[in-house]
Amino acid sequence: MTPFEQSDPLLSVRALEKQFEGKGGMFGKKRAVRAVDDISFDVGRGETVGLVGESGCGKTTVGRLVLHLLEPSGGEVRFNGQNLQTLDAGVLRSMRQHMQIIFQDPLGALNPRMSVGELIMEPLVIHGVGDAVARQKRLSQLLGQVGLATYHAARFPHEFSGGQRQRICIARALALNPSFIVCDEAASALDVSIQAQILNLLQDLKHELGLTYLFISHDLGVIRHISDRVAVMYLGKIVEIGTKHEIFDTPQHPYTVALLRSAPSRNRGKTRYAAIKGDLPNPANPPSGCRFHTRCPIAQPICKQQEPPLAETAAGQRAACHFPGTLAP
Repeated sequence: MTPFEQSDPLLSVRALEKQFEGKGGMFGKKRAVRAVDDISFDVGRGETVGLVGESGCGKTTVGRLVLHLLEPSGGEVRFNGQNLQTLDAGVLRSMRQHMQIIFQDPLGALNPRMSVGELIMEPLVIHGVGDAVARQKRLSQLLGQVGLATYHAARFPHEFSGGQRQRICIARALALNPSFIVCDEAASALDVSIQAQILNLLQDLKHELGLTYLFISHDLGVIRHISDRVAVMYLGKIVEIGTKHEIFDTPQHPYTVALLRSAPSRNRGKTRYAAIKGDLPNPANPPSGCRFHTRCPIAQPICKQQEPPLAETAAGQRAACHFPGTLAP
């Protein structure tokens, strides 16, 4: 058992599904889009799980489902042992103090008509935490934790840079002392140098406050920097999951191999992986069998006929492939 395969994980997701009604097609017939299809994983206490995949694979939907910002079509999400689908509105509202989210676009996530102080204290007001004096003290503490000054509380979001606005979003997410935070592309909209500062801040806060992260990103470099374990998504499904060292050093699924090859490298001319080819299939009409078989360089007839389970491989991680490790270095 690895350090994060715990008998009592903080977050436990089982057979999670989310289906959206598609637009009317020919003859007005609507086709449902299954954005998330039978996903299961755990997040251990104090762990950072990275969720990576191409745009449109469903990773952001997963983040919203685990926080119950979207109602699942099937499956269950347990947080700290409690099934979120069975909680009444009052208990779920109270539970939200322990589960927060940091969005990709900090400017879009902040009300431009509210000052920074009002934005950060808003969760405290909504949940009735402390009096005015206690909230002001908490505000000063939060600003300091994210590297901002007390006088910044009187300013408005448009007066800050992108990195500073993301620090404000982080402070707001921390206001209620959560134990779990979904970081939804939390650094992807920032310049590279600022991105590194935000990632290091999130790492420092994790160790200082004992936080647990589900970190969603399409950037493999970011995922490798911040994650303890990595789950790779393709067309609504997790196709591989393992420690970051397993995923980056001994990838077992051809899609993971292709993602790694597609990532920018400092060592130009030195290629270890076969590049990904073709376009992402229509999620409203996914391929039969293995969903990646239409783009896979090692696909065999069985790949089109049978969907492979997410099973443990000889390398120790889990991969949904009939021929795991074939393209591994």
